[in-house]
Amino acid sequence: MSVNSKYRTLKKESEGLYKEKGSKFIGIAVPCYNEEDAKNFLEEWKKRHHQARHLCYAYKFGVDGDKFRANDDGEPNNSAGQPILGQIDSFELTNVLIGVVRYYGGTKLGVGGLINAYRTGAKEAIQNGEIVELEVYDWIDILFGYEDMPQVMNLLKKYNLTLSNNVFEESCKLTTFLDVNLAAGIKEELLKFDSLELIEKGIY
Repeated sequence: MSVNSKYRTLKKESEGLYKEKGSKFIGIAVPCYNEEDAKNFLEEWKKRHHQARHLCYAYKFGVDGDKFRANDDGEPNNSAGQPILGQIDSFELTNVLIGVVRYYGGTKLGVGGLINAYRTGAKEAIQNGEIVELEVYDWIDILFGYEDMPQVMNLLKKYNLTLSNNVFEESCKLTTFLDVNLAAGIKEELLKFDSLELIEKGIY
């Protein structure tokens, strides 16, 4: 069974602005791959906009966008986070975090007004950024003994694999990434070596 080999995300951080009845809604969109990184981005944005009333957000992670969350940060239920998430879906993005900061202008907008404002703030941030389509890879660490090094290196060369984080000490450790639709066969060949151990780092 084949796996999605590409996904759409943002190239780098971008911002958008929407104003309504004195309130300012600043959308911030950034490529992001996990909850820990999302937490760090949100903390940074809170410091940057420490006078803002709300920082509502949504994220979606994974090749298939199967991990997601929407947060209203004190706004009425589903009036902020869900509209932001809706824009992520509308642009068919994943591995992305979008926050919308609200500076309150003194006039209540109502739930309908809030939905429109948070949706538009997110949309502006996405449209002001650059959407890119990236290849998906299956990342692995390869651990093996020196006795298997020539054969392992020949196999990696056979598949023209790119290596990083190379460690050659008492044992050897290499990090590489595999085409998701060839990964199973390559791993099967690698595991034929007696000293070899594979550590799965994830598909992204």
